[in-house]
Order: sequence, then structure tokens, then C-alpha cells
Amino acid sequence: MLPVSRDTLLRVIRRRATIHSDPLSIIGIDDFAWRRNHRYGTLVCDLERRRIVALLPDREQATAQTWLKMNGSIRIVARDRGGGYGEAIARALPQSIQVADRWHLMENASRGFLDAVRRSMRQVREVVGATTIDPALLTAAERIQYEGYLRREEADAAIRALAETGVPIRRICQRLGHSRKVVRAVLRGERTDVFRVRQSSLDAYLPWLDAQWDAGSRNATELWRRAKGQGFRGSLRVVGEWATRRRRAEQAKIERLQRVPSARTLARWLMTGRDRLTKAETLTVAAIEDGVPALVEAREVVGAFQTMVRAMAPDRLEGWLTRAGTSLVASFARGVGQDKPAVLEAITLPWSNGQTEGQITKLKLVKRQMYGRGKIDLLQARLIGLTPP
Repeated sequence: MLPVSRDTLLRVIRRRATIHSDPLSIIGIDDFAWRRNHRYGTLVCDLERRRIVALLPDREQATAQTWLKMNGSIRIVARDRGGGYGEAIARALPQSIQVADRWHLMENASRGFLDAVRRSMRQVREVVGATTIDPALLTAAERIQYEGYLRREEADAAIRALAETGVPIRRICQRLGHSRKVVRAVLRGERTDVFRVRQSSLDAYLPWLDAQWDAGSRNATELWRRAKGQGFRGSLRVVGEWATRRRRAEQAKIERLQRVPSARTLARWLMTGRDRLTKAETLTVAAIEDGVPALVEAREVVGAFQTMVRAMAPDRLEGWLTRAGTSLVASFARGVGQDKPAVLEAITLPWSNGQTEGQITKLKLVKRQMYGRGKIDLLQARLIGLTPP
């Protein structure tokens, strides 16, 4: 409704932008995406006044280091656990205190346990009793997945065989045509591929279907119609595949293929109290605890770390590092040891990067309002210039 063009309004906003010049003491620093997976910037937040004080055009170490040198009054910096900002802070402000973000510490611990479960999936399959896979029981889609699983198993075996003879990673990549990332993952034990049948929307209705089947109802279409009356919302194809597998199993006179949940599901079950699990989930967890004791140790180590962070007990860290160094989460423990001073401050001080993450969420909202086309000066005008002093 104003008799001016949109370009004029944007020029007015840019011209009236203000930059706060108050001396900074405690800040948080983190990156944000200009374009995800392609280009990133850096946001600096004043944790005492809870406002954005600077937007940097990239997340390069030199850029952050230059800005930090210009603000020598800073004495505490909260950051994520990436190495780039840590090195920039150490070089620009060697006397300042670095604080690792507590949320990232907790998330990294959970991810470390998930990686431990993934590396143990072969043992889990043996314990649960699903080591034998009969292709005759698989549906057409599952058979395609199973064939891909066999090809990956063959490729992993070839990589390990060459590595055992002393062939370097680059030569293995050239001979077999795999990327360096894949070869390294196989040699480090990080590509533990375990085949499992697909999860479907029928899982909740399997007991009812089994009862109908045992009672003599063998027509898939009729079973599907009855299941819809029970609340099932899937298609006829899903029930048809289930009936086909049951029929083949009876003809072969062998047991049905047992399902092994995904590593993420198992990790959640193992970290959840028994009173919040179903009977079937509890039995699975008990079998894993009995057959894979290393996972129980890893769970206890991760739980001890998270309890230590919540209780703000830095005196426990040294003992925890010693214990964790011999467990399945040793990789996570090594990362904590390398960033030990910042982790200790995170457990000791009340400052964290949560406010910075909230300001990044606000920045994302403003970017979406501008359809992602706002340059850094306009973002600064809207986020910094409009922030009340």
C-alpha cells in the first residue's frame, strides 16, 4: 500500500541497519547453512544479552579467527565439537575459555552407542537366532534386497583379503573400483551390513493373522478385507506377500524367517527401561544382554557419561575415559579426550550453545520469509539491526 518500490524499501532497511558495539564477554559461535551441503556461514551470539551480534559470510577458520581478534574482550566461548572453531579460538584468544556444547556431547554419546550396536549386529543376529536365511521364504522385493546384500558381502570379503596381504588402500580402490571412503569403512569395521526382511505396516496385525490362518482362512483377499475391519490400512499386496510366505513355509516344513530389528531400534530398546517395553521387546533385549556382554558394557559407559554431564561432576571424567577406552565406544572416548578441556568446562560452567542454536532457528525463519535470497547485509539488518539493545 506504500507508493514506493520494493527495492526502495530494501535500501531503507539496509541504510538504517545498526551494529551493536557493546564489549563482548561470553559468546556462542556456530555455523548455519546458506545452502545445505554446499555453503555455510557463521553466527555469533551474545549469551549474556541473548542476541545475535555478528554474521560471517563463511565458516572458514581464518574468517572466524579475524573476527575474534577484533573482539579481544571475550573470555568465554561456547562452541560445537567441530575442530575448526576450536582452533580459531585457540589462536585468536589463547587466554579465553572454550566450552563444548552439552547437547552435542549427549547426542555424540548416543550416536557412539548406536555405532557400537551396528558393529555388533552379526553377533546380535546369532543371539536372536536369525542367522539362517532361506531365500524361498522371501518376497520378490526382499529377494532383490538379499541379492544386493550378498554382493556387498562378496565385495567386503575381497577388500579384507587384499588388505591382509598388505595392499594399500589406494591400490585396493584401483583394483576393485570402490571409493576410498567405502574401503576405509570396511577395514575399520564400520560397514557392517546385516540383511533383515522389510518392516511393514502388517506387523501389528501378525498375531491376529496367525490366528485366522490357523483357523483355516487361507484366502489373502478375504484376510485383507477382514483386516481392514480390524483397522488395517495397508494394501492387498502386503497381505498377499504375507500369505505367500506362510504357504511356502508350510510346504517346506521349516520355520518362518525371524525378524531382527534395525540397529537404531535395538539401541533405543537397550537404552529404555524394561517397564516401558513390550514382552517381546524385553525378551529380545534379555537375549542380547546375555549373548553380547560387550554391548551391555557400552550401554553402561554411555549411561555413566550422560549421568556425569547431567550431574555436573567433572571429577568423574578421568575415570570414565579409562573405562571407556577399552569398550565399544572407544572412538567416542578418544574424541572426548582430545577435546578434554572444553568438555570439562561444559560439565563445570552453566554456559552452553543452546541460545546460539535458537538464534540459528530464528535466522532460518527469516531466510524462508525472504525465500532464501537475502544477502548477508539484509540478514544483518533484520537480525542484528532490529534486535532491541
